[in-house]
Amino acid sequence: MTLLAGLDIGTSSVKGLLVDPADGTVVARAEAEHPLSTPRPGWAEQDPEDWWAGAQVVLGALREAGAIAGIGLSGQMHGLVALDASGRVLRPAMLWNDGRTGAECTQIEQRVGLDALIAQTGNRALPGFTAPKLVWLARHEPELYAQIDRIMLPKDYVRLRLCGEHATDVADASGTLLFDVAQRRWSDAVVEALDVDPGWLPRALESPACSGVTSAGTPIAAGAGDQAAGALGVGVDRPGPASVVLGTSGVVFAASDAFAADRAARVHSFCHAVPGAWHSMGVMLSAAGSLRWLRDAVAPGGDFAALLAEAERWEPGVEGLTFLPYLAGERTPHADPDARGAFTGLSLRHDRGALVRAVLEGVAFGLRDVLDLVSELSGRPDLGRVSGGGARSRLWLQILASVLELPLQRTAVDEGASFGAALLGGVAAGAFADVHEAVAACVRPAEIVEPVAQWVERYRDARERFVALYPALRGVA
Repeated sequence: MTLLAGLDIGTSSVKGLLVDPADGTVVARAEAEHPLSTPRPGWAEQDPEDWWAGAQVVLGALREAGAIAGIGLSGQMHGLVALDASGRVLRPAMLWNDGRTGAECTQIEQRVGLDALIAQTGNRALPGFTAPKLVWLARHEPELYAQIDRIMLPKDYVRLRLCGEHATDVADASGTLLFDVAQRRWSDAVVEALDVDPGWLPRALESPACSGVTSAGTPIAAGAGDQAAGALGVGVDRPGPASVVLGTSGVVFAASDAFAADRAARVHSFCHAVPGAWHSMGVMLSAAGSLRWLRDAVAPGGDFAALLAEAERWEPGVEGLTFLPYLAGERTPHADPDARGAFTGLSLRHDRGALVRAVLEGVAFGLRDVLDLVSELSGRPDLGRVSGGGARSRLWLQILASVLELPLQRTAVDEGASFGAALLGGVAAGAFADVHEAVAACVRPAEIVEPVAQWVERYRDARERFVALYPALRGVA
């Protein structure tokens, strides 16, 4: 039986799926966790060797379940992996949620010009992106910067170890701030302005293209960053439904047939994992991560289901209790690495369940901010396809559907990024003619969660408090 492997090089673990291309059935799952280092406030780093070790464990487990005909790669975006001429990793990778590069972002926008930067890359300079990390490295660790021979993104380091190829895909490259998103190639203008050696950059391929083969001859698809791959995994391969992700971060993602950038760059415009397609995407940095933070703070080691049951006892709006979910700064709609979270409206009546409900609602309000901006660029969707750990909570989906005023649909497989990566691996291996055929064959829509009619108006009122909080608290902390 021909089986397809999808690897997702995530922030907390490497996840893998083995998929039957006949109908998208998941034959096997495997996961290997790896640590996260935060050596200073606002820093987030990982050792790329941990990703490779995890990938070996996961692939070994998947191979025990069946022969692999094709491999697709996905993973966390924006991280900087720098290698010297001998292939040695020069320093721990700086990750997507590393916030140290605020000054470098200002420097880039001044050097390139904000309008020119948005026109070239579809985005403004944000601390999570790759280019500001390179500028930071040149300024703060010049001795290491001088040794750079190649740079790559997290999943592409695993590719290098799997097949020896220095390559990436256009969707993941779009998040480096070094890529001409409209033309689907590296931006000569930005690369030159930032004094980046073009020889450092990997080949940029379309996502389903074969980037190389393993020593056993198994083709490896170029793959995609986790959001583009995850969108494929829930069936967002063309304009229509949006992908709504309730993972560590929260995402609203809409496909389009043409490149268009928000003039204020409040949302990201990237290449999609479908050749000839693009997408607009807004990202909030702490979605399900906000709930995990609260659990760890008030019920260490506690059961999420029990906390959600406590939250269910509270009415929408939690009697005025509001949570601002900016625990790690924010990207959409506020490009502000210094934004911080807050609870307001606390009273003696509020208990742990109230705090949980406020977190669920605050994240939903943040995603409504994102949806409204994405809709301005790509049109308002009539359905959201949901994925991520938070999407397993029916209560949270009811809250989110009511706040977004949008029906939300689960799919039979909810591991979007690794599932989408497997579909790309199938195209590279010849199991499918193209991405659309892979999605049609394998993505199986399931339950729809509708907005709760009596909650919708109450959440409109509660959201007014939420929207007023950020400008009121900005600069207070």
